[in-house]
Amino acid sequence: MTTPDNPAPDPVRGLVGFTAVLRHAGLPVTTERVTAFLTAVDALGAGREQVYRAGLLTLCGDPDDLPRYERAFVGWFDADRRPARQPQPPRTPRLSATLPSGTGDGIDGDDSGPQVRASASGTEVLRHHDLGELTITERAHLRALLALLRPIPPSRPSRRRSPARRGAADPRRTLRAALHTDGELCTLARRDRSPRPRKVVLLIDVSGSMEPYADALLRFAHVVVRRAPAATEVFTLGTRLTRVTRELRLRDPEHALAAAGRAIPDWSGGTRLGEAMAAFVDRWGRRGAARRAVVVVFSDGWERGDTALLGTQLAGLRRLAHRLIWVNPHVGKPGYTPVQGGIVAALPHLHDLLAGHSLATLEDLLEVMARA
Repeated sequence: MTTPDNPAPDPVRGLVGFTAVLRHAGLPVTTERVTAFLTAVDALGAGREQVYRAGLLTLCGDPDDLPRYERAFVGWFDADRRPARQPQPPRTPRLSATLPSGTGDGIDGDDSGPQVRASASGTEVLRHHDLGELTITERAHLRALLALLRPIPPSRPSRRRSPARRGAADPRRTLRAALHTDGELCTLARRDRSPRPRKVVLLIDVSGSMEPYADALLRFAHVVVRRAPAATEVFTLGTRLTRVTRELRLRDPEHALAAAGRAIPDWSGGTRLGEAMAAFVDRWGRRGAARRAVVVVFSDGWERGDTALLGTQLAGLRRLAHRLIWVNPHVGKPGYTPVQGGIVAALPHLHDLLAGHSLATLEDLLEVMARA
């Protein structure tokens, strides 16, 4: 019986609470998705099966979201059906590897002390794992680690000088301060060139040979764009050149990657690096995007077009850019030799040839870019 002291439960509040649990579990639950979910429940009904279907169609945007959605749904709507858990005695955590121990000096000769166990951190192992060989669970963990990156944008000294603690003397500010002390020079004001962010251009190969790495590299580019949106440009290379800077400026990485995927017409297609590079240099590079910028090319170097054209365009791009870096996911693998036609044509014009097959190598790339 419903009384003023015991009001009826609000079903909408329960559904909204369920969406909050999903957001805490890592699903990209936005306000628009919550509105669509409530509308679908109103149309289908408030039964358990109807709510499950409505949430599945409106709150899940990726196949990786399905296991987390299932666990959150059971935990939220079946909490009253499950028996209460019996308290378990605390267990001593045990790790995987047992360190060998020597023979003790006790009476019986056996070691009665506790065994010391140790294992490597799962996060540290994943940092050095090849991005093209990750499982679905490892890819979800990698997305969280990429979101934690805090890149330091490269900088350059500006032409204008601003007040600073060190640097050349500033006569105007020094004399102006002397007016307040009856013409006596008490302090010497100084000025120096303040740092400004240097432009960064990321060119990502999304051809078939780079498909295992393309998703992680685009997420890496999203982190760099979000850090310095006004000074970063991102393009994809394949059979054509595609600018995806505007799509990657979206705050949510899932929405940004989905928008970039819709904008890229040649995903997992052929490779014509020379023609795509020529389009970039002609349309964007010479018009200011690459001038005094840090240009990073992500590609394995497989080229179906003219390798001489690629070398010519990279030579012109090096003259425009402040630093030209090529990131190849196969460089860090044992036994690799640069025999691909694109790499052979590019090597004479590069400042750096770096590995890009793992999260650790991408972190090293951020350090190289910051020092530039």
